Amino acid sequence: MDRKAWDLAFLAEAEELAGLRRVMRLHLELWGLPGVVHAAQICVTELVANVVTHVGPGTPCCLAVSMNGDRLRVEVSDPDLRGIPTLVVAAEGSETGRGMALVDGVSDSWGVILRGDSKVTWCELPTGLRSSSDHVDSPQVAKAEALLSLCGLGNIRGSARHDRLSLALGRELAIDLIVDLLHWLRAHGCDPDDALECAQTHFEAEVADPT
Repeated sequence: MDRKAWDLAFLAEAEELAGLRRVMRLHLELWGLPGVVHAAQICVTELVANVVTHVGPGTPCCLAVSMNGDRLRVEVSDPDLRGIPTLVVAAEGSETGRGMALVDGVSDSWGVILRGDSKVTWCELPTGLRSSSDHVDSPQVAKAEALLSLCGLGNIRGSARHDRLSLALGRELAIDLIVDLLHWLRAHGCDPDDALECAQTHFEAEVADPT
C-alpha cells in the first residue's frame, strides 16, 4: 500500500478540532490503519489545542501526516518560535496542563523542531506494521490472503507465487471469488442479497469490536 504523505493548512480554532479529527480518521482508514485512529485523533486534538491556548486562536497552522518506517508521524506547525511545548505534571483536579502528557502517553516519541519561521511539534505512533507499505495482519486477513493466493495460482507465474499478492491482483481475485460464491449460493437456492447483507453486518460488528 502506498501511504503518500499529506498536509492540511488550517487556522487554530477550537471549532476546527472536530473537522481535523474527522479528516484524520478518513485518511487513516484509507491507509488501512483503523487501529491507530483513536491515538492519532488524541494527538492532533492536543497539539492543536496547545497552539490555541499558548499561541492564540486564529493562528495559521499546518497539519502534516506521513509514515516514518513502521510509525505514523503527526506534525503540527505554527509561526510562533517562543512557546515550546513541554511535559508538565498537572495538579490534581486541574483541567489544564494535560495535553502533552496525553500525547506522551499514546505516542512512542514526540518533540519540537525550530525552523527559521516556524516551529513543528511532532509525535510518532506505533502502527504494528513491518514497513510503511505493509498491511496490518490479523487472522481474518491472513486467512483471506491464503485463500486468494490459492484462487490465483493459475494466474501467477514462477517465483511470484511466493510473493505477497499485489493490491491490484488481490482486489481482482477477491471480486471474482465473491461473484463465484454468489453463483454457488444461487445454485443452491439461497438468496445472494441476503448473504451479502449478513456478511456486511458481521463485518461491521467485527470492525467495531475486534476482540
